[in-house]
Amino acid sequence: MPSCKYGHYRTNRSRSYAPIASSCTCIWNSRRTNQITIEKDTIVNTSTPAGNRKLTLDDIADLRAYERERAEFRSHMIEVKRKRRVALGDIMTIMFENRDTMRLQIQEMIRAEKLVTDEGVLEELKVYNPMIPMPGQLCATLFLELTSEEQVREWLPKLAGLENSISLKLSDGSTVRGAIDAQHAAGLTRPDVTAAVHYLTFEFTPEQVEQFAFGPVSVVCDQPQYLKVAELSSVTKDELLTDLRP
Repeated sequence: MPSCKYGHYRTNRSRSYAPIASSCTCIWNSRRTNQITIEKDTIVNTSTPAGNRKLTLDDIADLRAYERERAEFRSHMIEVKRKRRVALGDIMTIMFENRDTMRLQIQEMIRAEKLVTDEGVLEELKVYNPMIPMPGQLCATLFLELTSEEQVREWLPKLAGLENSISLKLSDGSTVRGAIDAQHAAGLTRPDVTAAVHYLTFEFTPEQVEQFAFGPVSVVCDQPQYLKVAELSSVTKDELLTDLRP
């Protein structure tokens, strides 16, 4: 598995999702450039359909069709992503993903890589569909916003184990801790350094879903070198409830 000197790993796309953003310049440019552009600006129905939410070939526009809708789609997604983005301190951002954010990412990757075959699109679906939450789940991408070589050298070693340090604190004091899948964990082979991008899934019980709706919810980082708490806005909570509920 290829890696850079800071311990970032580009997961084989046939196995799992690959990093789609980082402020570290050693992350692979095709993914980094697309996601950073999308984060800043980037239509389609933004409500999540009931039942199986995963994307299929029928949901993905071909290159010409996407080019016609792209400006409007990306403009619309600015607001969608604003509702789903949470800043945790100065260098960490958490984006809660849904069907539309992943459709956007897939369309942009297809456009960047000029994919025209069903096989190529299916590979993108395989990469990104796991980040679409099913009822009772939240899925999130955690980004470390490191903008200089000095920050990279300082923070990546400091934040080792970060992937196990993010939780959601509910109004009754209980927590739902984010988990990474085995394939992503396998890429984090250095215990002394973290990566700049992590993919997290939060699994809720039905009771926890109702508790989420009932009162304040906070995102908590309890990594010893970066103790941070950010309360979700009511707008973000309402948006995420559309993921948690059927």
